[in-house]
Amino acid sequence: MIKRVRYFIFLKDVVVLAVTAFGGPQAHFSMFYDRLVEKRGYLSEDDLLELYALCQILPGPTSTQTITSIGFRIGGPNLAYLTLLVWMLPAVSIMTTAAILISSFQTKNISLEFTKIIQPMAVGFVGYAAYKISRKVIKTKLAVGLMIVSAVISFFVSKPYIFPILLLAAGLVTAIKFKSQPIEEKLGIKIQWANFLLWGGVLLAAASLGGITKALPVLLFENFYRNGSLIFGGGQVLIPFLYAEFVQFKGYLSSEEFLSGYAMMQALPGPVFSFSSFIGALASREGGTFMQIVGALVAAAGIFLPGTFLIFFIIRFWDSLKRYRIVRASLEGVNAASSGMVIAAALLLFQPLDTNALNIGVTIGTMALLLFTKIPSPFIILAGLIVGVIIT
Repeated sequence: MIKRVRYFIFLKDVVVLAVTAFGGPQAHFSMFYDRLVEKRGYLSEDDLLELYALCQILPGPTSTQTITSIGFRIGGPNLAYLTLLVWMLPAVSIMTTAAILISSFQTKNISLEFTKIIQPMAVGFVGYAAYKISRKVIKTKLAVGLMIVSAVISFFVSKPYIFPILLLAAGLVTAIKFKSQPIEEKLGIKIQWANFLLWGGVLLAAASLGGITKALPVLLFENFYRNGSLIFGGGQVLIPFLYAEFVQFKGYLSSEEFLSGYAMMQALPGPVFSFSSFIGALASREGGTFMQIVGALVAAAGIFLPGTFLIFFIIRFWDSLKRYRIVRASLEGVNAASSGMVIAAALLLFQPLDTNALNIGVTIGTMALLLFTKIPSPFIILAGLIVGVIIT
């Protein structure tokens, strides 16, 4: 009974995060830390950093993998899959509804001026996350150096392949100090291959079934599952791939529809990968509203499942793997590189914004509120939306 109550409270926290977590995985990390570590104590800050870094190494949506792996730690696979569903459902529902409205009423010029305050606020959340992470994990001169190198490279080489390379390279640099780590009893690594085989099996089955049936829902699932299996670096990295495949190559939706949907996605909380449901719904518009809903659901399932299968495969033997001194030593470098990436993300996210007094002031003001007050993140975001409406 106690476990069930705890699981319910955790899912309630996930709902709150799903409707308030703006800004992508780096900003999401800050909210995960505040609510799941500091407020609830579901896991330690070191555990959260390890899971976050581990999810960055793997393909798929980083924030989604992180929060579902937390659910896995607390209540096993059943709670983890419920966590995934609760986390993605609000954004997927809104994006599906938006696609249906666009296809029905040709509403392509959607004004999002009221979100002008939210964008620099998201940068402020990322900056706050960078500060919190670096303060907790940077404890040696070597870690400082790795953080700076990671930040510089991430800023100037913002390619998806660079993230896993940086994390692995930084881990190798600090792994040479493994003799400074205390010796722990090794329990042996027992690898359960079920989720890895499930990931590969679904990929092959979807490709085969799509080739045989040519059914649009199956083809959509295979397209998104393939993209979700190959993309590193979060939702922003996914966007050019989706544009090339579904707009330029297949012509499922127009450039104007794609950009309108992506702009709306930026105004929504939750995972950026939920944008897939918008594309899936518009790609299925000729079949009517029911088929649009089907298209949205299969697209969302396709984009989220591969990363989920892979993190569930790794996390089952991660605790045993950590008992090896060389692995524990490597975590210093991995965490330092991760800190540098978050710093770079804050700078990169600010770049598209106009460098004016309003955006700079909102970014700094958001960081100050998070650092020096105890105002909950949802209220800060709500205030930003209200101010944006008033200004508009």
